[in-house]
Amino acid sequence: MNAPLIAPLIALYFAGGLATGTLYFTSLWWNAGLFGRAGHIRTLIASMAARFIVLGGVLTAASLQGAPPLLATAAGVLVARVAVLRWVRV
Repeated sequence: MNAPLIAPLIALYFAGGLATGTLYFTSLWWNAGLFGRAGHIRTLIASMAARFIVLGGVLTAASLQGAPPLLATAAGVLVARVAVLRWVRV
């Protein structure tokens, strides 16, 4: 692969991981609120399954491209985790 093309591509994988992580951890925060309410068990289970499937699919797709895209995507997810946790604490 051409060296000048690698950095923008890795940045795109990082941005994808950031978006996926933000979606994952924001929906996790919303999902945690459902644990305290009665009558939402189907929504709770469906949202948990959807979160795992989407995150697993994105990380699997990145892993098929090699180690650098997988690491960039995972780094984006971890940065999103920190950002969402700071946002939720406010």
